Amino acid sequence: MPCLEISASVTSFGRLMIEQTKLHVESKFNIANGYKHDAVVIYGDTDSVMCKFGVSTVTEAMELGRKAAEIISEEFPKPIRLEFEKVYCPYLLINKKRYAGLYFTKPDRHDKMDCK
Repeated sequence: MPCLEISASVTSFGRLMIEQTKLHVESKFNIANGYKHDAVVIYGDTDSVMCKFGVSTVTEAMELGRKAAEIISEEFPKPIRLEFEKVYCPYLLINKKRYAGLYFTKPDRHDKMDCK
């Protein structure tokens, strides 16, 4: 039997975490703190956050993504932990849950073309 209160609470907490992640990424990864560009969180949904760091290589994006996951994870109570997964380059965001791009888990070669 579903418990709507628990579902609503989990969803609400997830939205709050996405918003906190956005605030932390954009306040830490910016020109004022010595980075080449101001990071922008361009999308967040359920269990993922997409960040645009403004860098020109997949390697740089991966380095910043890993660093962001590590730094932002420290802001949340344990055992909550952000995990870097992939880079999309190029990336086309059409609307919520609709995007396409080359999917990289290693900097030297894309794994596949991903479309949703």
